[in-house]
Amino acid sequence: MSEPPDDPHPPATRWHRAGHVVRALAVDTRPLRQSPEFRKLWIGEVITMAGTQVTIVALFVQIYQLTGSAAMVGLIGLVEFVPLVFGTIVGGPLVDRHDRRRLLLLTQSGLAISTLVLLATAMLDDPPLWLIYTAAGTAAALSGIDTPTRTAMTPRLVGRELLPSAIALNQVMWNLSVIVGPALGGIVIARLGLPWAYGIDAATYCGAIVLVLSMRRMRPERDESTEGETSWAAIKAGFAYLKGRRVLQSTFAIDLVAMVFGLPEALFPILAVTQFHRGPAVVGLLFSSVAVGALVASLTAGWVGRVRHQGQAVIWAVIVWGAGITGFGLIGDHLWIALLLLAIAGGADVVSAIFRSSILQQSVPDSLRGRLSAVHYLVVSGGPRLGNLEAGLVAAAFTPVIAVASGGVLTMAGALLIALFVPEFRRYHSGEET
Repeated sequence: MSEPPDDPHPPATRWHRAGHVVRALAVDTRPLRQSPEFRKLWIGEVITMAGTQVTIVALFVQIYQLTGSAAMVGLIGLVEFVPLVFGTIVGGPLVDRHDRRRLLLLTQSGLAISTLVLLATAMLDDPPLWLIYTAAGTAAALSGIDTPTRTAMTPRLVGRELLPSAIALNQVMWNLSVIVGPALGGIVIARLGLPWAYGIDAATYCGAIVLVLSMRRMRPERDESTEGETSWAAIKAGFAYLKGRRVLQSTFAIDLVAMVFGLPEALFPILAVTQFHRGPAVVGLLFSSVAVGALVASLTAGWVGRVRHQGQAVIWAVIVWGAGITGFGLIGDHLWIALLLLAIAGGADVVSAIFRSSILQQSVPDSLRGRLSAVHYLVVSGGPRLGNLEAGLVAAAFTPVIAVASGGVLTMAGALLIALFVPEFRRYHSGEET
């Protein structure tokens, strides 16, 4: 009887190869291990972002409970967008001129006060809508300074080589927060009420402020060409840098398309009732499911540092995002399939975000990084707010289903048009001029 042939891949070798694949895919944690300052910044944002997501759910639920109107819920987007524009335009030059640690302390304190105002409205039987909208708008303006400050600090804390990995870790942080925050918010609102949701958010700022206090000061690098320029000149210099840089412009444009048309968060409280026949807990699930997919994608983002065709990666990611949102709008009352489609969309969004941020941060000098990070944040954060307004108005004019599905289709069409009319973005490789 003949002997069986030797296994060409013995178990030890197969396990070794499997381990190598896992390590290649797993997110690179070196920025957290090698930079204590980045670690503090990262942990502080994990804490505050979870609380912020609780407040986002609470704000949508509160307005819908008070008004019963999709348009009034969507109006939150406009109420937040205008102050956000002001905050980012004014805040960008501040980030490039002043100690960034001090700016974080000021913005975190202001955000805590805004949340306490929302807490007060939740404890009233008939709170004035203008006060709720004002608190939300103030928080949006402050976030327009806070987030660009964090973004501008990151390259200095981790270095150029580890920057893509740090951006991926920021995506992990963001999506952990967006999973925990909305899910917790939905449960807290359903069982304990709105005041508890706002109270949790206010408490998170205390821990974040302590971490920022333990960090060292970080003044921006000096640039003699910008010494003595006025605030208005500083703002114009930031936008002037974008002139002629079509690749960089395209990273903003394609994300704006995706966020304005393909992120119907304002409709989640309405869809939970009208389409899925559930309550606030499902609102939290809808928010969290996007983040679950995004978290899986960011935790397996070890491969992103090896991708050179970054423009193509962004385009395809946005197309997948739009397809997921379209499917979500058309799936009917099949909740678990809907959650899966949102998760797929969230995973695609992370891929887009990592490469867009890498293109920006690697091509902008430190002396302009605050201003360009502010423009980037205006697009990333302002787009969803305009999207809430768009979704609310379309849903009020037609139906929530039409609003969601049409937005997904327009997202895919927009990505294809940008790929067609900006070929240098489609052909962009890592390290090239933008």
